[in-house]
Amino acid sequence: MKIKKTNETPTQKAGSRLVRFRSVLILLVVCGFSALQFVASEDIPEPAIAFAEENDLVVTESMPPIANPTRFQHSTQQHSRMPCLVCHVRSDNRSTPKMPGHVPCSSCHVQEFSGNTSPMCTICHTATGLKPFPGMKTFNAVFDHGQHLRETNCATCHKPAARGVALSIPARISSHTTCFQCHSPGKSVGGRNIDSCSTCHKPGRLVRTSQNAPAFSKNFSHAEHRVKGMNCSECHTVLARMPRGRQVTSPTASMHFARPNSSSCATCHNGRRAFGGDNFGDCRKCHEGRTFRF
Repeated sequence: MKIKKTNETPTQKAGSRLVRFRSVLILLVVCGFSALQFVASEDIPEPAIAFAEENDLVVTESMPPIANPTRFQHSTQQHSRMPCLVCHVRSDNRSTPKMPGHVPCSSCHVQEFSGNTSPMCTICHTATGLKPFPGMKTFNAVFDHGQHLRETNCATCHKPAARGVALSIPARISSHTTCFQCHSPGKSVGGRNIDSCSTCHKPGRLVRTSQNAPAFSKNFSHAEHRVKGMNCSECHTVLARMPRGRQVTSPTASMHFARPNSSSCATCHNGRRAFGGDNFGDCRKCHEGRTFRF
C-alpha cells in the first residue's frame, strides 16, 4: 500500500485538525439541541389557547382550579387583570351593564362550557331563566367634584329631593342614567376614554354618601334658598384632590354659637343680609317641633 505524501507543513496540519474538530463539535451541539426539543415536545403539554372573537382576548395559560364555581368574583387574579370592556361592552346608554353572554367566559373556561351540567352555569342561570344582575357590593365609586366642575355644573347630578329640602346624590344602578349623560359609549376627554366601568369604579367596599345633613334637622331647605336667587357656590366650596367625603365644604348648622370667622348660618343671617342678629323673635323660622330647646 502506498502512502500519499503531502507538502503540508506542521502548522498547516494542526490547522486542518482544528477545523475538523470544530465541525464535529458543531454537529454534536446541533444534534443535542434537536433531541432536547423533541423530548420537551413529548413530555410538556402545550398551554391551552382560546380566542374570544368579540373582544380579541387571547388566553395562553391554563386556568387554575376554581375555589367556588357557583359564584363569580371580580377580585380573582385572572379577572382583576382583565379590562372591564372585555366583558361589559357598551353600545348604548342603558343603566344596567350589558352581560357578556358565554363569550368571553367560555374562552377561558373551556371545560366548564362544554355542557350544561357544570356548577358554573348556576352563576347566571336558574332552572327557568336568567338571574338578575347582582348589586355592586365589592366596588366603590371614585368621584372628583373638582374635575367634573370643569365639564358640567352641580344641577347635572344633584336634583331636588325630600320636597326640596335636600339635593339628591346619584346612587345605585340607576345613577348610571345620570352619569351616562356625559360618559357615553366611546366618549373621550383629553385623550382618555371615559366610557369604561373602571373610570368610576374600583375594587373595594362600597361606601355610600348620606343625603342627610345636620342643617336639615334645623328646618333648612335648599328650595327656599334657591328662591332667593342663591347658587351652590355661595355656601359650598369645592376642594381639589380631597377624599370624596371632604371634597365639598358646608356651612356649620349653627347661628348663635358659630365659631368666629367660620362659615355658618350666621354668615348670612346677621340681621343685614337676612334675618338674624340679636332678634330671638325669629327663632321659630328655623327651629320647629316639640324637641326645640336651648
